[in-house]
Amino acid sequence: MNVIDRLTQAAYGLHIADQIALVAVPLVAALVFQASPETIGVLVACQAMAHLVGSIPSGIIVDRLQPRSVAIAATAISLTGFLGVTVSVTLANLPLFAITILLSGCGIVLFVLVALSIIPKVVKAENLAPANARIEIPRAVASFAVPLAVGLLVDGETARLVFGGAALCALGALAVTLKLPRLPEAPQKREKLLKMVLEGGALVVRHPLLRPIAACAIFWNLAFAALLVAMVPLILDHYRADPGVFGIALSAFGGAAIIGSWLSSRFSHRISPNIILLFGPGSSVLAILAVLAIPSNGPVEAIYASFFLLGFGPSMWLIVQNSIRQLVTPAQMLGRVNAVIQTAIYGVRPLGALAGGAIVGAASPGAGILFVVLAFGCSLAAALFSQLRAVRSYGALQIEVTRQ
Repeated sequence: MNVIDRLTQAAYGLHIADQIALVAVPLVAALVFQASPETIGVLVACQAMAHLVGSIPSGIIVDRLQPRSVAIAATAISLTGFLGVTVSVTLANLPLFAITILLSGCGIVLFVLVALSIIPKVVKAENLAPANARIEIPRAVASFAVPLAVGLLVDGETARLVFGGAALCALGALAVTLKLPRLPEAPQKREKLLKMVLEGGALVVRHPLLRPIAACAIFWNLAFAALLVAMVPLILDHYRADPGVFGIALSAFGGAAIIGSWLSSRFSHRISPNIILLFGPGSSVLAILAVLAIPSNGPVEAIYASFFLLGFGPSMWLIVQNSIRQLVTPAQMLGRVNAVIQTAIYGVRPLGALAGGAIVGAASPGAGILFVVLAFGCSLAAALFSQLRAVRSYGALQIEVTRQ
């Protein structure tokens, strides 16, 4: 079994555990702790906070230490966190629950960053996209299957057991990473931590490909967070549909991500990267315009189709841009660059949610969707009016980087 196989297996364990937590945190908070809506919001924020507080330190760790050791540490941290969550639920200890949820998320953030740094060390440039797709498929599968399963299985009796399942998944990931071989380390000078972080941010800002990738991702996530806020009132007030339509729409989104990731793993070498780099944000614009076009009391299947398109194109885009980041970033800076972009992406999601809520509250759900259209349009513009549209092959890009 090669390195990519082991990383993929570990990714299945951690992403399933992460999705269990994503769905179960608000359910367990309500069923076990009888938490108020405000407390549930704080607990969900603790889980999301892992990306904000953990990404930059994780990027520095990835750039400084042996990748195998970092992968093992990441899965061990997640396992420790989920075991702690299980204990906190058993003891009905709410502060411990919040702290250990944050810890488990930090382990997953560290694993994602080290996996992105390992891939270019073990595969050739022309195989980067298929390898990235294989690592991404577990996230897509988990985002589709786990919410449905947890939603059906969790009740007042089983809520105390669900995080035990997450801990078992993390344990499986740890067992797999322990079998990873020692991997090449990029030459690294010992520098001050702040200087290392600033170097990563400066490279993203000045690089003609990394800058539009970051801008595209930031605007897309701003739009998606606002969409999640606006869709529920839109479904209830405009479409006059059942609230469950929203959950099914998200499942359609996850199913499309599975298909998009699978297609990328099979056919990425036959499709020019610039086509997917434009198709991802472009299909998002089309998807949200389709949502606007659905009439009042229109068929809910049209909503599902729109969310399917919204999951399909961006899942392919994610894999392609990961491959480009790996090619154009110096090996000794890959962890920091990935961390800077991750922090920007997850940092903007709360802003998108706040903006969406404010617009929907002040005007209407339809006005919130118009804001989403504008933000998705900015995401498309960031790709369209940049050098991303000129990236026609990974091989040519690697040659250009080598010459520099």
